[in-house]
Amino acid sequence: MYVTSGNNTEQLLTLEAIVRVANAFTDAATDNGDAVDMRQVLDDAGFPRAVIAPEAAIRRTTERFADLLNRVQSLPDIGVSAATLWINAELTELEISPSLTDHGGAALHIHWTPASATFDDQVIADFLMALTNELCDNGITRFGRCAADDCERLFYDSSRNGSRRFCSDPRCASRTHTADHRKRNKAT
Repeated sequence: MYVTSGNNTEQLLTLEAIVRVANAFTDAATDNGDAVDMRQVLDDAGFPRAVIAPEAAIRRTTERFADLLNRVQSLPDIGVSAATLWINAELTELEISPSLTDHGGAALHIHWTPASATFDDQVIADFLMALTNELCDNGITRFGRCAADDCERLFYDSSRNGSRRFCSDPRCASRTHTADHRKRNKAT
């Protein structure tokens, strides 16, 4: 999973991966403090090298994302200026050295870190650069929190008209729509 210049699909996938990882932390906290299986979450989100990454790199990725979690979860609620400040601060901690590559059968794409970078540096750089591009293109308007009463999960709204209201769990929309329907029927 890499942010690719001129290819919004890769950027959207990376933004959705950020949300997926953040929601995995939310779900783990809800599920009696279970640990996040970062390797599986990243693999499911399209980071194929997560499967072969050393355990220490996966652990560092988990720890580093945990440090970013509150900021990521606050995206629907903060302004572009605040998001810009924290992303810029995080970017100063990384060695960014863009290069083009087409390894492993993947199309030509940008690696934001040098070839010697650790897996966790690569993942965090991909996440931060996708957020950077998103802030430039759309601000924070496409990040939202699920409208279901009992859900705090995030979503990234890639719909054309920006009308998404619920996270990826279909039960949230279903419960909300069913409750609204029952409320309307009860009122008549």
